[in-house]
Amino acid sequence: MRKSVITTLFLIVLILVAAFQILRPLPFLRMQAVASTNYHVPGSVNIQWPAQGAAAIQVNGVLMGSWNGDQPLALASVAKLMTAYLTLRKHPLATGADGPVLTISADDVATYKADVADQNSVARVALGEKITERQLLEALLIPSGDNIATLLAKWDAGSVAQFVQEMNRTAVKLGMTHTHYADPAGVSLETVGSALDQLKIAQADMAVPAFRHIVRMKQAKLPFGPTVYNTDYVLGQNGIIGIKTGSMPEAGGNFVFGTQPWVNGTKSLVIGCVMAQQGGKPLMNALQEGASLAQQASGSLQEVSLVKAGAKVAEISSAWGQTVPVDATKDLSMIVWPGLSVKQSLQPAPLGRTATAKAMVGQWIVTAGNQSYSIPLQSAESITPPTLLWKLKRIN
Repeated sequence: MRKSVITTLFLIVLILVAAFQILRPLPFLRMQAVASTNYHVPGSVNIQWPAQGAAAIQVNGVLMGSWNGDQPLALASVAKLMTAYLTLRKHPLATGADGPVLTISADDVATYKADVADQNSVARVALGEKITERQLLEALLIPSGDNIATLLAKWDAGSVAQFVQEMNRTAVKLGMTHTHYADPAGVSLETVGSALDQLKIAQADMAVPAFRHIVRMKQAKLPFGPTVYNTDYVLGQNGIIGIKTGSMPEAGGNFVFGTQPWVNGTKSLVIGCVMAQQGGKPLMNALQEGASLAQQASGSLQEVSLVKAGAKVAEISSAWGQTVPVDATKDLSMIVWPGLSVKQSLQPAPLGRTATAKAMVGQWIVTAGNQSYSIPLQSAESITPPTLLWKLKRIN
């Protein structure tokens, strides 16, 4: 009798344990990368930097290289990149649109006359003249009117002082850690910045279609005075599409430039900065150095295929020993240059306890500098449920 009870109890326990093993939730699936997570482009870029001043180049927002790139130097009219940025940020302008119409005041005329007396770069204005926002930006960026920078500052912020504060606050937000603005035109020698910092404001400006359109103009006809011509004398040469010049005797010649080279049908944006070029013609020296750097950078670019659709980049594994491939769903090619490091990483989606074929299971992240690309991933096969024997024998 006692033996029968023990046997019965043992069977009950055995059944309960078996039921527990069969019914308890399966372990979560795991995913890990199997493809290489780093790619280094062979070789190195040999840029011939200017023999003086400072310079920096980036491609598609990724730094290619710099020389004295963090050294704060007098910006001169390159400061107007920030003036244009704030104007367009607070008063957006569609490409080709005129925007609000302003009336030239006696104060604006007085500023113009003072700048003429100081031999500053100016754009003519006349009392009572009607001028649009677009024309003001053309006057700011093409002939580089210092008086127009003052006019825009007062229109936007109510006063030059308030506008300059906003310039510096925005510089901090953009990560321009070696830049300080003392005026909106760059006339003050206390308006300084580094070559690397100017890449950041130029990148922000070039993201605005209206800005890109204006800096590519070789000339403009404003309401008062003769046709004005762009101070960027290499505009249109070797693919140069702008962006802004600046020069003063004390500062030398500065040039923030842009070009859009094509590599295998893909267009890139190269932005560079040359600062503090001296010599008999400082601005022309800066323009020539900038054109040389643009050509060198463009010639260093190449396209590489980093990921192919259908390529196995990861795998999903189960606690019961099944492994299935995880595939990229699209191709990814990038414009790179010798010496560039490209990082690749797996970003899994939350995985359950089962997976079906073609299920989206995460992203493959490809990063170069501050540029990041994401490729959706899918499981190539289904994870089949474990066998009854495995469930009964599992420990964890």
